[in-house]
Amino acid sequence: MATAAPQARQGHGGRDLTSGPIGRTLLLFALPTLATNILQSLNGSINAIWVGRFLGESALAATSNANNIMFLLFAAVFGFGMAATILVGQSFGRRDIDGARRAFGSAVGLIFWSSVVVAALGWVFAREILALLATPGAAMPLALTYLRIIFLGLPSAMLMVLLTMGLRGTGDAMTPLWFGGAAALLDAALNPVFILGLGPVPRLGIAGSAIASLIANFAALGGLVAYIYARDLTVRLRGDELRYLLPSRAAMWIIVVKGVPIGAQMIVIAVAGLSMFGLVNREGVDTSAAFGVSLQLWAYVQMPAMAIGAAVSAMAAQNIGAGKWDRVERIAGAGIGLNLVITGVMVILLLIFDREVMALFLGGQSPALPIARHIQLLATWGFVLFGVTMVLFGVVRANGAVLGPLAVLFVAMFPVRLGFATLARPWLGVDALWLAFPLGSMATVVLAGLFYRYGGWRSTPLSAPAAAMAAPEHREMTGGSGTSPAGI
Repeated sequence: MATAAPQARQGHGGRDLTSGPIGRTLLLFALPTLATNILQSLNGSINAIWVGRFLGESALAATSNANNIMFLLFAAVFGFGMAATILVGQSFGRRDIDGARRAFGSAVGLIFWSSVVVAALGWVFAREILALLATPGAAMPLALTYLRIIFLGLPSAMLMVLLTMGLRGTGDAMTPLWFGGAAALLDAALNPVFILGLGPVPRLGIAGSAIASLIANFAALGGLVAYIYARDLTVRLRGDELRYLLPSRAAMWIIVVKGVPIGAQMIVIAVAGLSMFGLVNREGVDTSAAFGVSLQLWAYVQMPAMAIGAAVSAMAAQNIGAGKWDRVERIAGAGIGLNLVITGVMVILLLIFDREVMALFLGGQSPALPIARHIQLLATWGFVLFGVTMVLFGVVRANGAVLGPLAVLFVAMFPVRLGFATLARPWLGVDALWLAFPLGSMATVVLAGLFYRYGGWRSTPLSAPAAAMAAPEHREMTGGSGTSPAGI
């Protein structure tokens, strides 16, 4: 084992998540991720406030439709980054720094060019995509302008997310916080400048909101890359390591085979969301705007679950890489308990202060306000169950089990959620749309729990191919295989 130590000292940063008290370590690792998510969602909410108050309900509905489309396109390449994060975490856990860099470099090469292609196609077919979504006529020209500008920033946005995911795979949650927070603050500050045309800047309306986001993301990405190299962090690539940006066959195979199903999971969620938005849009602009505000608030409710799920996945990946399976089970239990407390508190606070918060987006006299409050009352509680699902999925994905979660999400989103929303509409009216959300969450957590217990994910053969793409000296040290309960 003497050869492992020199590799572990290459570069700086990162955190060993394979030792110490699990609950405290999980909380301290999740909090910076949660803070990052809060700042990013707060940024989106502030931007929505600017758009809704200065440009009206049609503009707010336009940005909501466009943002849901961006989530779908984002999902097309997001899975590669998640697969790389798992590999980085497992490599870091077994002290194979070169293997972590190989995985990360391969993901950067794949994601950058994939996002360029997706952005180009999105620009060309933006009008057709919005039409398929049944975007209200009053919102169509605004949504088209906003969406096409946002497309220009997709490659930089994907690289920014990939860098933060890679850093978290090494146990570093603070660096993503600083630069994600900087991007959010800059975006929120620039939005009114470009929307209203303050100072020498011309008045650009909804296009100004998109341009502000574009500038903020480019600035944050440039700053993060400079910081990674200045601090010599683990994910940096230098000299001969730059060849990792051209993925080897082994690295390409692992990232694609694991990344495509993860991306498909995101696409399932996004398509279900867009389909639901299509049903909502048929209820008129006020209902569409109310639903858009609800989505803004739900982003906050989901943040603890997403942060805890990301922390659980990073911790589980490192411990799987280190062969510490007893800690993996305890990480899952700690994650579920932490989620129930934090997400439960978030749901209660939102239901208590819903009117005051929603009035920030819509104004106290908007006809969309009572609709939005009704949506919250019927649907928000289901996100507590969503959080449990995120923890279970985070653990199983850490060992490369991706097809099970994909099947679970497909069943919960389409036959259950959309099926109920469509079939129950004649009897329950528009309430069928809102009740479909917690019903889908119930189905998801039940199926996810069954997969965690009986799905055989512990013997998923990710460790062996991951070790196969490690540095030659590390393969000799490990005998060419990783460690799992099944001996794979």
